[in-house]
Amino acid sequence: MNEVSLEAIEQSGYRRAGFAEHYDAYRPAPPAVLLDTLTRYVAGPPLDRVVDLGSGTGLSTRAWADRAGEVIGVEANPAMRVVAEARTAEPNVRYVEAFAAETGLPAASADLVTCSQSFHWMAREPVLAEAARILRPAGVFAAYDYDTPPAVHPDVDKAFADHLRLRRHFRDVHEVAAGWTRAPKTEHLAAIRESGHFAFVRELVLHDEGDAGVEEVLGLARSLGLVPELRALGVTDEELGLTRLEETARRVLGRRTLPWLIGYRVRLGVRAA
Repeated sequence: MNEVSLEAIEQSGYRRAGFAEHYDAYRPAPPAVLLDTLTRYVAGPPLDRVVDLGSGTGLSTRAWADRAGEVIGVEANPAMRVVAEARTAEPNVRYVEAFAAETGLPAASADLVTCSQSFHWMAREPVLAEAARILRPAGVFAAYDYDTPPAVHPDVDKAFADHLRLRRHFRDVHEVAAGWTRAPKTEHLAAIRESGHFAFVRELVLHDEGDAGVEEVLGLARSLGLVPELRALGVTDEELGLTRLEETARRVLGRRTLPWLIGYRVRLGVRAA
């Protein structure tokens, strides 16, 4: 059992009742441009097997169903995995209960191994070693994350950024250690390169555009880690800036939707052939 990941899960609030369902409803699924780019790096399509580490509710797992013969999500949090299994109808997608460093999958069996918004919850070195073990020669490992806040409107973006700042403040006040403070995302690329498992390493910056209204903006904010945990500790929505974010979103958007832009940062490594 990976103690780093276990402790991070416990302090995240991700196990609280209803969180997984909310997460699945409001977190973005990986966009086509990301899926297409990674597929090209693996010299596909078609892909035989994609393995998604830290698969959560399956948003980043079932996205590969039309691009691979088999897709396997690896998730240690039962609450997230139950939602993933309930919301996945694709017959070539399945989930296993395991930590990312101990998948139990056969060696050299995957074309692509991904970590979608999850690598910062993990002990990187053992996870990279496991990814290299299960990748076939010239297979690809990709850890990718999306930026928050998304770009919607200056006033909404500022209110969202203020919420993130206040969330960090109360995280420190209550000494709750978030996943990204254990393994900052800015260090992912160096970790992949320094692991010695990959012949080529690089970072890509991509983006996706969709439509967002008040519900989507607030839903995304409330889906972020630590929010349920801080609220359970007595921190109010007003203190977290969520009340101000809602007021701002309702004033700016009303019943409208506006395009929102979400940036993705992809750190990848290609295993030696």
